[in-house]
Amino acid sequence: MSRDSTKKILSVAFLLCLVCSVLVSAAAVLLSERQELNKIEEKRKNILQAAGLYQAGRPVDEQFSQIESRILDLQTAEFSDKFDPAAFDSRAAVRDPQTRRQIPAALDLADIKARSRFQAVYLVLEDGQLQQLILPVHGKGLWSTMYGFISLADDLTTVKGFAFYEHGETPGLGGEIDNPSWKQQWQGKKIYGDSGAVRIRVLKGKVDKTSPDAIYQADGLAGSTLTARGVDNLLHYWMGEDGYQPFLERLKKEGIKL
Repeated sequence: MSRDSTKKILSVAFLLCLVCSVLVSAAAVLLSERQELNKIEEKRKNILQAAGLYQAGRPVDEQFSQIESRILDLQTAEFSDKFDPAAFDSRAAVRDPQTRRQIPAALDLADIKARSRFQAVYLVLEDGQLQQLILPVHGKGLWSTMYGFISLADDLTTVKGFAFYEHGETPGLGGEIDNPSWKQQWQGKKIYGDSGAVRIRVLKGKVDKTSPDAIYQADGLAGSTLTARGVDNLLHYWMGEDGYQPFLERLKKEGIKL
């Protein structure tokens, strides 16, 4: 066969593609466990950061040992033993008819259409007493669904930390939800007013710090009104009656059952 024949060129190309495919497939299989472990570690890091507990340089697993994971049944406002918190995936659960809850349009402030009946929540305990409660939240921004964690102090209304770990908002505009100074401002803000109503609000502009309502308000995002509105909407949904509020009210009355 001629060295430059079309048949030989195609044969070499085919063999090269075959070898590359085998190598890529083998690498994907061999590294899949490592990738899953990395995903778990990254999620735990995000939870620690939301709670203000993350320390760079220390093993994440070691730091996460101070956090207890539980599965919350939003329908009953109680903890559930149906799932392993470490393996639970709310995004998979929302695709399962058995765990999916379709959200009525009038209640769908976060514009997510449906949510899982169950959520993994995270508790920071000290001598059996709740110090922080870390809750997953998500909702639509301008271009993407924004996923984050909000951490509440032991009064279950004061924000200890709030951060997004996944979104596709415009860098420099809506992407400013990643800005450390914007995230820092959430510390000490109040979710609920004296009547129990959700009062937290993301403004279009800056918070007037002299206003008595400043404790319930956060600065908006310059040039990205729709992303800021999305953050405001998702907080009102998840902290409201169709989200975590019934659970938080029960927790205030009954405390944590270990």
